[in-house]
Amino acid sequence: MTDVIQGLDADLRERLAAKHDPVREQQAREWIEQVTGESFPEDTSFLVALRDGVILCKLMNTLRPGTIKYRASRMPFIQMENINKFLEGARDLGCPAADLFQTVDLYEEKNPPQVVDAIFSVSRHAAKAGCDVPILGPRLSERHEVQFTDEQLNAGKGVINTAQYGYYEGASQTGMNFGKRREISGTYSDGSKRM
Repeated sequence: MTDVIQGLDADLRERLAAKHDPVREQQAREWIEQVTGESFPEDTSFLVALRDGVILCKLMNTLRPGTIKYRASRMPFIQMENINKFLEGARDLGCPAADLFQTVDLYEEKNPPQVVDAIFSVSRHAAKAGCDVPILGPRLSERHEVQFTDEQLNAGKGVINTAQYGYYEGASQTGMNFGKRREISGTYSDGSKRM
């Protein structure tokens, strides 16, 4: 049983590694440095630098000043609490839950691509919320509602499409045989006739 679980874990890790894009990760890292004005620690990977949640909390406080109180600590539960505070701030900013990661995705490095995707989402939603920050990835679309007058709505009620008339571009049921035997006729490869 444990061999199967290890096999599934290995398969999952391989799939997540295939989704990892170092270019997007570098873009996310540079965006955080640009917005916060602070550099990542030297010789530290992206996820390790974010693991204690301090950089993420500083990022959120730059986007929305004074919204998050955090503590720098080596204690795991405080680090995970910092990450949770960042995620709550991202939700308040308007990021959908599907765009965000779970705390273990970052803390235990379970899903690195989702962490990068969350940073991209935070950049888009921060820009939409009015923060003066560059946007990573495509800009969010804006809702466009169309208002019709009563006259336009009533004009549409008088239109009947061809399917309602019972005519659909010459389609018919000719050649349909229900309940009859299928006759096979023609010639064999040797030229003799089939009966």
